[in-house]
Amino acid sequence: MNRVTKLFSIKYPIIQAGMIWCSGWELASAVSNSGGLGIIGSGSMYPDILENHIIKCKAATSHPFAVNLPLLYPDIDKHVKTIIKYKVPIVFTSAGSPKKWTSILKNEGIIVVHVVSSLKFALKSQAAGVDAVVAEGFEAGGHNGKDETTTFCLIPEVSSSLDIPIIAAGGIGDGRAMLSAMILGAEGVQMGTRFVVSEESSAHQDFKNKVIETKEGDTHLTLKEITPVRLIKNQFYTKIASLYEKGGSNNELKELLGRGRAKKGMFEGDLEEGELEIGQVSSQMNKVKPASEIVADVILEFNKAKEGINSDKFNFK
Repeated sequence: MNRVTKLFSIKYPIIQAGMIWCSGWELASAVSNSGGLGIIGSGSMYPDILENHIIKCKAATSHPFAVNLPLLYPDIDKHVKTIIKYKVPIVFTSAGSPKKWTSILKNEGIIVVHVVSSLKFALKSQAAGVDAVVAEGFEAGGHNGKDETTTFCLIPEVSSSLDIPIIAAGGIGDGRAMLSAMILGAEGVQMGTRFVVSEESSAHQDFKNKVIETKEGDTHLTLKEITPVRLIKNQFYTKIASLYEKGGSNNELKELLGRGRAKKGMFEGDLEEGELEIGQVSSQMNKVKPASEIVADVILEFNKAKEGINSDKFNFK
């Protein structure tokens, strides 16, 4: 047991990321039932949809689960009311300053974790009173930092400067990476891409298959002027790249992005015109599995890697 497992009352320090269009109640409850912490991704949900997912998740698991709350969400006050109403024990906030909502949530007895991409924002989050931070490197899918700081640079810097627990994210797809992150100072890991290709993920099957087919170099961090996002290179990505080459304005980028691109790609399975958000570690994914099997595999990989540290290749005497 470490500070992360104790904080969340979970068996393993494995957190499933709260990904839009991919992490509903089925995935969250499956991960929580397997000893990790499942998260419902509320960023793609209307208030009534989130309420429905929380009700179903509470019925499907007796273990703690969380809700990911993007702070730029337009109806955030409604989401917060729903979270408080159903006594969700843990909230992961992201995409904004945690200063306002942290105290409101903590006054209701809710554990608050904030996602950061730099030491600067990690320190601000600690000052805001959060219980832990997710330090997410440039390798991550979805929305991440403009500075392109990698996980292996970010974790030791943040862990050396904060007093609260650090959860590593970005480029972590197996137990070896989990062990590496923890050696660098993390006390837990958050995985998105590996759980996207779980059976319980609400992502479209065509998107899951596309992730499994993805090779090294098939993703790219783009749209920094609007909100940085790592995308699989497809027809939509090519249009973005072409607009950049022409010196397109922010307004033109926003117009091209439009509304519903992520839903079209990840939830509806439009692999050409949809926005396909995924992490750099997608090139290591090779099979769709149940979430319980993924958690078990990661722990097995972690323990095997831990044993391997004692092998001759690490003996420099």
